[in-house]
Amino acid sequence: MKKRIPPAFLALLLIVGLCCAVGISAVYGQLIIPAREVAGSILHTLGIHWLPEPSHPFGNEALWNVRFPRIAMAVIVGAALAVAGAIMQGIFGNPLAEPGTVGVSSGAAVGASSSIVFGWNFLGAMTTPTIAFICGFVTTMGVYFLARHHGRTEVITLILTGVAVNAIAGAIISFIVFHAPTHAREQIVFWQMGSLNGSLWEQVAIIAPLGIVAICASFFLARQLDLLSLGEKAARHLGVNVEMLRLSAMGLVALLVSAAVAFVGIIAFVGLVVPHLLRLLVGPSHRYLLALCALGGAFLLVVADFASRTLITFADLPIGMLTSLVGGPFFFYLLRRSRTRSGGWA
Repeated sequence: MKKRIPPAFLALLLIVGLCCAVGISAVYGQLIIPAREVAGSILHTLGIHWLPEPSHPFGNEALWNVRFPRIAMAVIVGAALAVAGAIMQGIFGNPLAEPGTVGVSSGAAVGASSSIVFGWNFLGAMTTPTIAFICGFVTTMGVYFLARHHGRTEVITLILTGVAVNAIAGAIISFIVFHAPTHAREQIVFWQMGSLNGSLWEQVAIIAPLGIVAICASFFLARQLDLLSLGEKAARHLGVNVEMLRLSAMGLVALLVSAAVAFVGIIAFVGLVVPHLLRLLVGPSHRYLLALCALGGAFLLVVADFASRTLITFADLPIGMLTSLVGGPFFFYLLRRSRTRSGGWA
């Protein structure tokens, strides 16, 4: 039997790591603001004047208009994607499942691409994120109901339906890009790469309630997901309404991922690597796994965002490209290690 790490200890490590990552991300950038002054700026906002504010004339503006909303967005999006990934792996019973399996990312991309190309502006700056959110949510629900047959869904049918829908969405995006003018084409490509650049408090205020409510709601599914891991027949005998569980789980995944990608674009591998790694460390119990995924996803994305804006001077790398570049080889290593040691993933 594999030796597990106590969930409470790992949670403490992740909390400390997240706090350190947030602090470092706030201090460093094109403008370096000492940690003492960062803390002073936060305290001054709370009406406490124990520490000095940033000495640079644009220090406060850099913190409150650029870095803090970007860090907050990274925390929320990372947590949402990782929890969504854990739910997907739970309902599919497969470590390779991730939110994109059911078409939420590709659906959101179709919506965003259409909005960019056709110049829709009926909601101002919120038009593209809103359309991306709606299309992602509708696509996921569409996959579920298309896969439903005689009141039931099978895992393999859901996966194959998701593959078909992703292929159709990819073809639509290619057609849109092919006919788009150059400036729109560049926007679409950049959106699909994912970036936290330009995050605003207004955006954080929109997705934070959605993300928090959906993550909290996911804990009510933890026990049923644990029973489902025993197999569908066993779960049904133990009183689990498998169809309602799948529908609820996919609804939460659609809400989490659609809200996340609406503002920052597609960020790959967070929902795949984080749940898989944490499952190896603490075991398959969703009671702990979902909470740890929220912390682990937030930590990973804060670190990735910090790297994306500091690795190359005066450049902001697309964070989706960075997570794929690092996450792909790392996930392959995890698969090889897991297979070598136990031949399984639990």
